[in-house]
Amino acid sequence: MKSLRRSVFPALAGAALGMAVTAPVLGTESLTVVSWGGAYTRSQVKAYHEPFTRKTGIKINSEDYNGGIAQIKAQVESGNIKWDLIDLEPGDATRGCDEGLLVQIDATTLPPAPDGTPATEDFLEGAILPCAISSIVWSTVYAYDASKFPGAKPSTIGDFFDTGNFPGKRGLRKTPLVNLEWALMADGVPAAEVYEALRSEAGVDRAFKKLDTIKDSVLWWEAGAQPPQMLADGEVAMASAYNGRLFNAIVKEKKPLVIVWDAQVWAIDTYAIIKGTPNLEAAMAFLRFSTDTQRLADQARWISYGPARRSSIPLVTTHAETGERMKPHMPTTAEHMKTALATDTAFWSDKQDELQEQFTTWLAR
Repeated sequence: MKSLRRSVFPALAGAALGMAVTAPVLGTESLTVVSWGGAYTRSQVKAYHEPFTRKTGIKINSEDYNGGIAQIKAQVESGNIKWDLIDLEPGDATRGCDEGLLVQIDATTLPPAPDGTPATEDFLEGAILPCAISSIVWSTVYAYDASKFPGAKPSTIGDFFDTGNFPGKRGLRKTPLVNLEWALMADGVPAAEVYEALRSEAGVDRAFKKLDTIKDSVLWWEAGAQPPQMLADGEVAMASAYNGRLFNAIVKEKKPLVIVWDAQVWAIDTYAIIKGTPNLEAAMAFLRFSTDTQRLADQARWISYGPARRSSIPLVTTHAETGERMKPHMPTTAEHMKTALATDTAFWSDKQDELQEQFTTWLAR
């Protein structure tokens, strides 16, 4: 693999230095890039696909999928590779790498930050995986209906669990993920110690005990579109939600909702290359291009997901269509990251089934 990477990267070095990269050099006319569809894929098309095509002449064919690695596995095992790159959740990227379905990536070959900081130091913690490189950071936060709290306003994760001072129903996703982390942080566990606590029976019991304090006030949601609507309809006073969904509700739909960033739990989405693609050189070029400092900042003009590189954050400007300043909506601003918790993918890959069973049992009590 090292010799293969050395053979393809000399052609890419020119791109890193600002030289034109053309389709003949890369040996392909098109790439197929797979993602999740909707506004998210549109942001990738605008920030990555279209400028890459203008620079190289290589056409990007965009396809959607519903997650997982089953389709990747079928292509690799059959030798019938139809996709070149794919946007993967980190757990799937890890599994795909472990199963030999994805190309290993030498992160030291990624473009440095404009000030020369190596990419390996510029990306946020956990954003570089052996077979995948992150582009965006999204997070689970909570929001409240401003009209429900004319006096004191919720501002911490502890306030979410405080139905005495902040009365009203709560909306939570029907899953142990994030809920257990939040319960511990609301109970005084520092973010840096949350997963250590959850690896013990005592820590898990402590989290469920804290959830007990609001269980009777919770309405559970399962689809990402639900919590903003639950808040808008007055079903709940506060609700957990994905920050991108709340951006649309607040900025585009003008809902009187306020995001509380304290104890946000953030995660990444990654780009990976399918093992066996006949377009490896061009795929590598696209990966390097789409994860450089400027491109990640450009994507944040189309959607309120934070860039995965520190050097991109100062370059975030306004929404391309509404003119809204995007920095206040980014999970990755210095202010929002002060009390943030990065999702521990390895922990959830190991403990998901066990904790889901406990969560289901707890719900039924």
